[in-house]
Amino acid sequence: MTTFPLLIEFVSGTRVYREPAIESKLPIIQNGPPGTFVIFADGSRVPLPTDQIVFTEDGDGAARVGFGGMSFEGLDNGQLVFKRFRDLQPEELLSPQRGRRMTLELEMVDSILVDGNRVWRQGQRVQ
Repeated sequence: MTTFPLLIEFVSGTRVYREPAIESKLPIIQNGPPGTFVIFADGSRVPLPTDQIVFTEDGDGAARVGFGGMSFEGLDNGQLVFKRFRDLQPEELLSPQRGRRMTLELEMVDSILVDGNRVWRQGQRVQ
């Protein structure tokens, strides 16, 4: 099994959706890549930092998303907190409005793995 610096396993009934790429003969500068979202069973969706994603899968009935330049920082005010520690793409390909911090509600995530080690699981903290 491949390990990732950060792997978020979302709750059952979720899937990954990536917006289609924009086709243009003109260069699109600092607009960032098309958006990536986790879609929940009730139809709600949560945006993810597409430029940090190195892996997606949802074939087993739950979305799993691997990130390359994000770290898990723990809990803050009842939310899971993640921070961007490095960009994976050149500055000119990224949106200047890209987020540096991502938060997710506890009930959205089944578990979090850092370098292949489970550090958080819904209902109990492993770390």
